Amino acid sequence: MSDNKAETAHDRNFINLSEPYEVRDWTNSLGVTETQLREAVAAVGSSADKVRQYLAAQQ
Repeated sequence: MSDNKAETAHDRNFINLSEPYEVRDWTNSLGVTETQLREAVAAVGSSADKVRQYLAAQQ
């Protein structure tokens, strides 16, 4: 998927770990480390909602 910054609503639904600025933004937004973010995406996929649910269950 190309990274179209004009489609921010769509981009906010998915986590793209190949873009450093997205990794930074998601770790700040979710209050997790990069390692935790990568582990969550590996476990449940790139859906931001699923990642939030996964991280909430880990606490």
